[in-house]
Amino acid sequence: MPATDQLPAPDSDGPLGPGNGLPDDLDTAPSVAILRVLRVTLHVGFAALLGVALLRLLISGGGDLLRYVLAGTSLVLAGVYLTGTILEKRFAAAGAGFDPRPYGVLWLGIVTALWFLLLAGSGDFAWLAFPLFFLHLHLLPRRIALLTIALMTAAVIAAQWTASGLPAPQPAVVIGPLFGAAFSIVTGLAYRALYREAENQRRAADELRRTRAQLAASQHDAGVLAERERLAREIHDTLAQGFSSIVLVARAAEKSLADGDTATAAARFALVQQTASENLAEARSFVRGLSSPQLQGASLIESLRRLCESTETSSAARGLGLRCRFELDGDPVELPQPYRVTLLRAAQASLANVRNHARAGNAVVTVAFLGSEVTMDIYDDGAGFDPAGLTARTQARTDGTGYGILSLQQRVRALNGSLDLESAPGEGTVVAVRLPLDETFGREEQ
Repeated sequence: MPATDQLPAPDSDGPLGPGNGLPDDLDTAPSVAILRVLRVTLHVGFAALLGVALLRLLISGGGDLLRYVLAGTSLVLAGVYLTGTILEKRFAAAGAGFDPRPYGVLWLGIVTALWFLLLAGSGDFAWLAFPLFFLHLHLLPRRIALLTIALMTAAVIAAQWTASGLPAPQPAVVIGPLFGAAFSIVTGLAYRALYREAENQRRAADELRRTRAQLAASQHDAGVLAERERLAREIHDTLAQGFSSIVLVARAAEKSLADGDTATAAARFALVQQTASENLAEARSFVRGLSSPQLQGASLIESLRRLCESTETSSAARGLGLRCRFELDGDPVELPQPYRVTLLRAAQASLANVRNHARAGNAVVTVAFLGSEVTMDIYDDGAGFDPAGLTARTQARTDGTGYGILSLQQRVRALNGSLDLESAPGEGTVVAVRLPLDETFGREEQ
């Protein structure tokens, strides 16, 4: 039967029953193992003592009616005790259904009352007091439990004295029950201490599981968000820019066809095909989880030179007079892949902005290796803008545009670098990227 709210029985199918209420990862703890042994011993001891007393009752002489009454009462006691433990075990195992714990004290009262009736009829049932002592210590507050144990001990002494037929109780009749009660109290208090330790372990394990679950959920959410941001940066700096170029060059080619300039239209359509092929390679690279195809089989310096050439070519195909050149300062060093990708994406995004918005005549990409850092500056002599209003304008857009600078800032920040943006209306723009270098980097061939 269940325990009281003050001291609920852990891992039990009775007040001290061997159920499975504690966490699985605590089942092997020494305190839990000891508790199980004590609970099993208690139940086995109660059943054995009740069986022995009932057997002695049935084989002894005396009035037949009294023997049958006591035998029936013994069976009722066994049924009540077993019913309580079974109900508790089912609830502890399933965690749902009928909860017998609020009726624990009532169950204990019925068990104790039936024992008193049996003790009044036969002194052979006196020994059942000792397992009942443990139940009282476990289910009742300590002061009340000590009082009920004292009354039960006095009843055992009285029953033994009456059964002896002597005018005065013998020392063994008094000392035996007193010693048994004292031993039960000490053992019961030790059990309660072990129980509290097991409860603390259970609460700690529950808290650890909750913390792990929350941490796993937060890490999952952070991972999903980081991957979304990474894909957004990659798509914006590659596919989105490529598609924008395709649309603009295709419009220019359509205009050339309308004007009858088939040679120019063919060249522009060839550029569209080339740009579409490059975007297809980028898309396949995303699927395979690889780096930019422009960096495969080529150094960063070569990739940036080709980027400047393609930017100038695509601008010319759209009728823009943009000249774009690449400059190198210092001796190149071999950079890690994240550095190479970040610098290439920064150049792609910046030159796309120059081509699409700046109305510039010249653009210069300069990479410098300064020993402790690598820098890249993208300069154009275009219309410029007010950097102070950049964030507000970007946040106000809902069509997915205006993400380039934010994407570039995130890339650079991830490598502990810095990004500076210098511009003013009518004075052009400079995008400056600074990335710290490790002294162990080797040299890169141009």
